[in-house]
Amino acid sequence: MRIPAIVSTVLAVGALLTPAAAADRPLWFTSWAQSQQHLAPVTLHDQSMRMITHLSQGGSAVRIRVQNTFGTRPLTIDRTTVALSVGGAAVEGARDVTFGGRRAVTIPAGGELWSDRTTVATKPGTDLAVSMHVAGDVVPGRHESAFRENYLTPSGSGDHTTDTGAAYTEKTQSTYLVSAVDVFNPVLKGTIVPFGSSVVDGVGSTNCGPGCTELGTNKRWADVLARRIVASSRPQLAVANAGISGTTSAVCPNTPTPFVGLDALSRLERDVLALHGVTDVIYYYGTNDLANGCTTAQIMISYRTVFERLRKAGIDVHVTPITPRPGYSDQNNVDRHAVNDFVKRGGDCSDTCASVQDFDQVLEDPIRPNAVNPRYDTGDGVHANIAGQQAIADYIALEDLG
Repeated sequence: MRIPAIVSTVLAVGALLTPAAAADRPLWFTSWAQSQQHLAPVTLHDQSMRMITHLSQGGSAVRIRVQNTFGTRPLTIDRTTVALSVGGAAVEGARDVTFGGRRAVTIPAGGELWSDRTTVATKPGTDLAVSMHVAGDVVPGRHESAFRENYLTPSGSGDHTTDTGAAYTEKTQSTYLVSAVDVFNPVLKGTIVPFGSSVVDGVGSTNCGPGCTELGTNKRWADVLARRIVASSRPQLAVANAGISGTTSAVCPNTPTPFVGLDALSRLERDVLALHGVTDVIYYYGTNDLANGCTTAQIMISYRTVFERLRKAGIDVHVTPITPRPGYSDQNNVDRHAVNDFVKRGGDCSDTCASVQDFDQVLEDPIRPNAVNPRYDTGDGVHANIAGQQAIADYIALEDLG
């Protein structure tokens, strides 16, 4: 699969990549992502934050994306560093990150910014710590569920972006400000973006059994898929997760207020097309659509619209049928199977998909096909536990990708 002609060149609102950056663009690949979804319910003041990003592939340099997508006023980051995480908040080898040659940067309301190149050697599975200091008052955008612990210093504690870790006495299980990390690696052939709602985001991937929770072990099916690719002899691809829990493919009539405006088409440019080296999207949507009152026709229109946009960008679409959910009405299940028939028909979504990844077949209970197999169920009837995450990742044929 070729690198698509349409990739993000936006550094900030209205700004374009320099010619030098554009020339090396095919060598940059997004290796980690967590899509922002709303503002955090906190105000940071003269303090530092340390966000741990788990890279699917490594390289000789990195660059990061910071966003103020949901902010209502400009946001200033006074200093940023990257370093190798060595456990908890501890790091080693912190290096300054600049933006257009400047250490301090202000992002306008609704804007985003990619950093300059920072030389740091990373490998597949590297935990890269991104540390940021904000001197003023900042309400950060966040990805709500990091499924790991991230770290902050106390309010008013100042710049600790190069601190080895002791100053970071506060914890959060969200990811603030940073939403993507690119790696510079000419060996990579592309980036796969799993795109969808909570099952993509990773809900269930910390569930290791009754009363057992694992944080920071990176067991989402997307993480497992990334490790499968690294261990294989196939062309190497990065994996960048673009899941947001609670979101829908279509604009549904009963969508709760926090998720309005986060439907697939509304966030497609920001959360998929603005990433780098994207060759494939695994599209896993639908359960929330049915739960929030969308019909078969509305879901299929959204699918066709998003798939057409991706294919015009030169990106292969791999779609999964809608998986089971308790509480569906009979009509919901009629609609679910109607959408799934469209997805599976001919194995190509009526000429719009490169492949069908039948996660419904993986997760369904063989006795009750409108329910999740108890072996894979977290207990809520919707989400896959760690065993289910592994089963999903193992089902994907690597030869379908890239």
